[in-house]
Amino acid sequence: MKTFQGRVIAASDWTGEAVVSHQGFNTLASCQSSALMPTAKKIVVSDQNNKELYKKDITGKALCMPETIGSTTGGMIIQTIAVRGLAPKAWLFSHPIDPLSASGIILSNVWNQAGLIAIDSLGDEFLQKVKDGDRIQIKADGSVTIL
Repeated sequence: MKTFQGRVIAASDWTGEAVVSHQGFNTLASCQSSALMPTAKKIVVSDQNNKELYKKDITGKALCMPETIGSTTGGMIIQTIAVRGLAPKAWLFSHPIDPLSASGIILSNVWNQAGLIAIDSLGDEFLQKVKDGDRIQIKADGSVTIL
């Protein structure tokens, strides 16, 4: 068991499964196919440039990454998938979160009671230690434990 302390952006206690990317997560490229299909029941990553996440289901999981990258529509995509109940439950960043992703997560929680969690600045060691499928325990104080 290893615990990391990050900065709380959106807090809650939760335990779930990790999905991990060691490269930036392009929200639009990863989620647009699922987000725009009204019949989608989950988000399957469609960004072929992200080999670690391509074709993986990230719905309701702890998405672990260094940062988000790409389009200014990132916050809107996050809100769209959150409203539909398809978003990752926890967004865990080794680096500081960008304002567009933070706004998408926060507004999803405020406007739609999405219950998303976001913790940033967990450090590079966090991404070195966490693996796909690991159980992650998150506390509202920003502590993240790999179980």
